[in-house]
Amino acid sequence: MATDTADWRECRVDLPAPHNWLVLDLRTEDPETWARQVAEEHLLEGSPRELYDAFATDVLWYWGAARRQNALCASLLTPPDAPVLASYTVREVRVPPEAATVAALRAEVGRTEGPFFGTQLLEEVDLPLGPALRVQRMEPTAPDSSSGEIVEGVAHYVLPARFTGTALECRLLWSSPGLGEALAKMADELAESLRLT
Repeated sequence: MATDTADWRECRVDLPAPHNWLVLDLRTEDPETWARQVAEEHLLEGSPRELYDAFATDVLWYWGAARRQNALCASLLTPPDAPVLASYTVREVRVPPEAATVAALRAEVGRTEGPFFGTQLLEEVDLPLGPALRVQRMEPTAPDSSSGEIVEGVAHYVLPARFTGTALECRLLWSSPGLGEALAKMADELAESLRLT
């Protein structure tokens, strides 16, 4: 898609925190302490120390990935006493005026080189924030490596009615194929619930 924006001033996004979702504190200056506190709150009292450490490490990895993407907000699906099942990020991307249509977004996504697996589903949808392109596909986490896993995801590329020159990428990713149908539906619900503040 279009280039990332380095500043976060164009949009502010409010993501309601549904049940079992952990909203990442992207503003903290001490992510390691924050991740340890999250692990203490998430796991059952008396869980082995290795579980606390592993969960905190996972949360910290997702936090770092969201910060590197200049995410406006990010959250993790973490049912009680369970590992991370999915991640959701919202980031702002610059869109040239001539590309600020869903048709142009569709054309650009269609030109994106994989590797992708299976069928890439593209659908134009209307969201409360504005018109959007919904993209569902499977892709490797490490395209240049023979190792790595396959993740499935749904991304909504939204053209907010209140802003020009900006699109929002709202992306849910997961690696458990059996959860695909439920999580794809959840991605749609999350995209519907997003609001600009």
